[in-house]
Amino acid sequence: MSALFISVHPDNPQPRYINQICNILDEGKVAVLPTDSAYALCCKTEQKQAVERIARIRQIDKHHNFTLLCRDLSELSTYAKVDNNIFRLLKHHIPGPYTFILPATKEVPRRLMNEKRKTIGMRIPSNAILDAIIDKLNEPLMSCSLILPGQTEALGDPVTINDEIGSLVDVIVDGGQLSVNPTTVISFEDDVPAVVRVGAGDPSDFE
Repeated sequence: MSALFISVHPDNPQPRYINQICNILDEGKVAVLPTDSAYALCCKTEQKQAVERIARIRQIDKHHNFTLLCRDLSELSTYAKVDNNIFRLLKHHIPGPYTFILPATKEVPRRLMNEKRKTIGMRIPSNAILDAIIDKLNEPLMSCSLILPGQTEALGDPVTINDEIGSLVDVIVDGGQLSVNPTTVISFEDDVPAVVRVGAGDPSDFE
């Protein structure tokens, strides 16, 4: 069975489509959603089977850092341990193409965090479609970059995504062709920023 393919305006998302996508996610389904750094596999955090499906599609293990997509720093602080210094530093870089690896709070399901380090990836992306979905759901989404097994880059073309994994997900949200530029990853595991990967975001403030 092929995924539902929904084309949404990238700047002014149609509310009827946002509602439809959110209803699908509420049912525990897996969605391909646009971000500010290519497309991602997403589901609601409490949906164990959906998380397991995403792990199978990506062929990743329990040590992989999943990422929570949040609306703002207040929501991020519910799921990650953020002191005042880190809060001020993050404030200058969100929303944007950064992934922050932070110690997880008890609000994060154990299956979503790095089992060894008890950390979680956190993002506050800049994408109108994704923003509308997260706002409507009123909670973060679990996400994983859409990098297929054997590949090194995430996918940015929704038509290609439909061809490749249309039978493995429930809905593909077409937000247009996206440039494939990974996020800059910053780790705060020891309360000191460390640049793990340089991507679309400027890493200079963290070095």
